[in-house]
Amino acid sequence: MLNKVKENIEIFNTKESFVINETSYTYGEFAQKISNIRNLLESLSPSKNEIIGVVTYNDIETYSTIYALWFCGLCFLPINPLLPVSRNEAVIKQATIRFILSSKPSTDVIHENTDIQYYSTGNLPKQPINLSLPTLCDSDLMYILFTSGSTGVPKGVPINRKNLNGFVDGFYANGYSLDENDKFLQMFDFTFDISVQCYVLPLCIGASIHTIPLDDIKFFTIYQILDKHKITIAKMVPSVIAFLRPYFPKIKLPHLKYSLFSGEALYNEVVAEWAKCVPNAIIQNYYGPTEATIDCLYFTWNELTQTEKTYNGIISIGKTFGDSKAIILAEDGSVITDTEKGELCVTGSQVTTGYLNLPEKNKTAFVTIHHEGKDCSFYRTGDLVFRDKDGDYMYCGRIDHQVQVQGYRVELGELEHHAKTIAGNIQVAAIAKDKTPGNTQLYLFLENYKLESELIAKHLQQVLPYYMQPAKIIKLDTFPLSSSGKINRNQLIELI
Repeated sequence: MLNKVKENIEIFNTKESFVINETSYTYGEFAQKISNIRNLLESLSPSKNEIIGVVTYNDIETYSTIYALWFCGLCFLPINPLLPVSRNEAVIKQATIRFILSSKPSTDVIHENTDIQYYSTGNLPKQPINLSLPTLCDSDLMYILFTSGSTGVPKGVPINRKNLNGFVDGFYANGYSLDENDKFLQMFDFTFDISVQCYVLPLCIGASIHTIPLDDIKFFTIYQILDKHKITIAKMVPSVIAFLRPYFPKIKLPHLKYSLFSGEALYNEVVAEWAKCVPNAIIQNYYGPTEATIDCLYFTWNELTQTEKTYNGIISIGKTFGDSKAIILAEDGSVITDTEKGELCVTGSQVTTGYLNLPEKNKTAFVTIHHEGKDCSFYRTGDLVFRDKDGDYMYCGRIDHQVQVQGYRVELGELEHHAKTIAGNIQVAAIAKDKTPGNTQLYLFLENYKLESELIAKHLQQVLPYYMQPAKIIKLDTFPLSSSGKINRNQLIELI
């Protein structure tokens, strides 16, 4: 991947690489920024594969810092300045960060810590262009992303060079007609793994990247950029078009060639309407957990087969691509070979070697299975699926209390954990419900809680990301119970 980026920087030196806040940057200007930041990094004498924190903003310095790290053989850890300080501190502690780079001088993303050194990338002196590559190994770490954890502590997912290259090669082997004249949309926060796709794939072919300002009204800004800049390929979470749905009659994007979705269940009724807005686009539904490097299955939507390729209104996630393989496990651990439902498990070069410093979690999340003549390490996704007669995988939901909100993976147990820390010894229950198809919201129920629910809301705002905040906190005298004595979550959903 890095070899391709280096080659394209040299070939397309004067061509547009990024458009950020309506400012255009050429590949040459991008290379200059990379070289300036690389010089700073090398002066710090970091260890090979050392994890470096980067405070992520929607600016050219942030993107240049990521690539400078990779050209130095270092690992990128995104630190979102909009997330609660306590959450950033938990991530930094797990990753044992020594250095944090930021395009802005402020260091208030965490509390004062004398053990961490901060460096600004905003106004570095100009250096000679340096895009030389170190000796590269498949095991070299590229980035670490942290996902929601049921214990209240995020889980670190390390992605190495083999994982990321496997995704890039697999994606382009799917047959896209793309070149240096195409324009990619980048709408994702850097802590969301799909963002990596959006700032890596374009540079591998010399195309341009058009980003979304972090502080804008995202859904309307996305449409404006798609339209104004004539974006040709856009990866979005389904909630984007769910929010835009009332405006579909006015939306026309004839220049969009590929409309890709991932991160949430994609509902057919919304896509069938969206297709009229993008009459020339191929619409595809991608699927993949962070642990399998962005995506590992995909399905091309077709108006003629839309009914038979949905389950409970959700479009199929299709088949694996690249060298990824998938199987379905029954509750007893046996492999399902027919059309019965079970847990989706994936293997291949894209699958991480395991969570960061969580050996016990790795024992349950990864399983070795003899498959196609050899022992393979499969990641247990926790997603319930079945295969239809064509071998396409149909998504049926989760086998646990994990949900997708705006594309982010959320453990309902983490929301419950933090609510209990302030509410005390009472019953709490977090519920996810689709307000409209593709628009999931969270609700928090409290049993016999006598104080103001605002106390809980303020605490959650301090410790959890914005996408994990409940839309409403509901107090009940007693929770409804099932026949087995457990909280009847289906009845709670009916109360929303």
